[in-house]
Amino acid sequence: MVTYQLSIINCQLNKVDINKIITLGQLKKSGYKPLSIKEEVRKNLIGKIQSRENPFTGILGYEDTVIPDTERALLSRHNILFLGLRGQAKTRMARQMVDLLDEYMPVVAGSEVNDDPLNPLSKYAKDKIAEHGDETPIHWIHRSERYGEKLATPDVSVADLIGDIDPIKAANLRLSFADEMVIHYGIIPRSNRCIFVINELPDLQARIQVALFNILQEGDIQIRGFKLRMPLDILFVFTANPEDYTNRGSIVTPLKDRIESQILTHYPKSIETSLAITEQEADILPEQANRVEVSDLIKRLVEQIAFEARSNEYVDKKSGVSARLTIAAYENAVSSAERRAIIHDEKHTQVWLNDLAGIIPAITGKIELVYEGEQEGPYQVAVNLLEKSIRTQFVQYFPNPEQSKKRKPTGKKSVEEKEAENPYKQIVRWFDAGNHLDLMLDSKDSDKIAALYKVDGLYGFVKKHFHGANDMENALLMEFVLHGLASYSVISKKTIDGSVSFTDLMGSMIDLNNMNFGDDDLTEDDFN
Repeated sequence: MVTYQLSIINCQLNKVDINKIITLGQLKKSGYKPLSIKEEVRKNLIGKIQSRENPFTGILGYEDTVIPDTERALLSRHNILFLGLRGQAKTRMARQMVDLLDEYMPVVAGSEVNDDPLNPLSKYAKDKIAEHGDETPIHWIHRSERYGEKLATPDVSVADLIGDIDPIKAANLRLSFADEMVIHYGIIPRSNRCIFVINELPDLQARIQVALFNILQEGDIQIRGFKLRMPLDILFVFTANPEDYTNRGSIVTPLKDRIESQILTHYPKSIETSLAITEQEADILPEQANRVEVSDLIKRLVEQIAFEARSNEYVDKKSGVSARLTIAAYENAVSSAERRAIIHDEKHTQVWLNDLAGIIPAITGKIELVYEGEQEGPYQVAVNLLEKSIRTQFVQYFPNPEQSKKRKPTGKKSVEEKEAENPYKQIVRWFDAGNHLDLMLDSKDSDKIAALYKVDGLYGFVKKHFHGANDMENALLMEFVLHGLASYSVISKKTIDGSVSFTDLMGSMIDLNNMNFGDDDLTEDDFN
């Protein structure tokens, strides 16, 4: 109850009086009572939980896992280690903790380490208060300035993080190196009374990690030969990738022991969550959104690629597949359709399956391959992931072609009965008759639709399963059927010179045999 009352006082102070309170004496009269940063975060978090307000907005898929774990850690006033693969919103979680701070915080004006006017730490602040007393000027810092972040790299030094003697400062002020005023504070002391994040902690050299022991345990720092005891008030958040433990370094055991809560992050567990993340994060311009329509089918295919990659034998699972893959792929898909529309001066279009050829560059740069994957090649692995995505999603919309393959003939049956057993029979028969369909990757919408309608039974099959689809949706689903049948090896698909060609499976095998044997004299009669 006392903490909650202090919260009310501090909030009123922050909103009303900060422009009037400019000296230490005025601050004392206001009734302001400082809290440690961990108590401050705890107090504001309690308020958000009581008001049923989500403290981590825009973080999707963690509602029942990471967010509750983080709330428990903050309520316990713990330092935190977020452990997870890349692209799992670890840093974003840390950055949003700033919203759990009070809006404004008073410091001694001119202090490098955010000295609390009522409890100064540095020699500078103590000397200033001793000299000016209640007239000591104070400065108000907004919570957005109370966040420090450092990416751990092998070249980070103790001086960078904690501090060192500044010889230039000593010369300019004509001070001895034994004078505390010649210290140049590192980023951690300058983050006193703030949230400080060290990303990729295992990349920090072991000797540098050792320098953090005292700060985490006793809260003080050690610089050169100075007998400093400066109990810093910091909420530490660390992030690490499990891969780093073996590939680049490790967190030294005593340091890990001093980080009270280790929270495991994870990738989205469902397509729906992944869809929501991509929709939220993708940077689509208004002019693109007005010109290009993206169906739910295309969105799901893009998301499925990430799910396929995370379980693919060619992709390094230890490295992970971040949500940035699907975000970049989605943006590329929209841009592919936009480029095509610009070429043909079309005012409105949609993303076709053929446009997904344009997302390959977004995939190849965001997957780490094992040795076998490197032999296969990143481009081919990306193409295979797209094909597997189509195959997986196809059965969510249409009957599984594998079931039709497995059925054995059982006597004479009517045409209706045969089509019920194999709903793709009429479509496949059209290709078996020697027909083929070529779809240019950059063709006009009208040309593509006209080409799709040439395939016997294709429109009727789609209309049977999706009665309410409009013309453009029908055409997209018709294209999807062809790609889906090809992914199940019912018909053949080849991508050559900017076009996708669909043919019958046997004809493509004959062409392949011709290529393998190099016999230009083979004819159809030779195979009969």
